[in-house]
Amino acid sequence: MSHATDKDLTNRLKRANGHLASIITMIEDNRSALDVAQQLAAVVAALDKAKTRLVAHHIEHHLTDTLGELTPELREKLAQLSELAKYL
Repeated sequence: MSHATDKDLTNRLKRANGHLASIITMIEDNRSALDVAQQLAAVVAALDKAKTRLVAHHIEHHLTDTLGELTPELREKLAQLSELAKYL
C-alpha cells in the first residue's frame, strides 16, 4: 500500500487541517490565548501521530519488500518499534 492509499494517514491529516482552520477562526475572533494554545497543542499531537503512522508504514513497506511477508513475530517487533517511535 502506498502512502497515498493509507486512509488512516489521510484521515488524520484532513482532521488536523480542519482543526487548524478552526484555530485560525479562533484567532480572528480574538479568543483567549489559552484556548488557542490548547487547540494548537491538539493539532501538534495529531500531526505527530500522523508522522508516526507515516514512518511506521514506510518501515513496514520496505521490510516487506526486502524480507517478503513478515512473520507474526516480526510484526510484533515492528509494532514495538512503532510504539517507541511515538517518543521521537
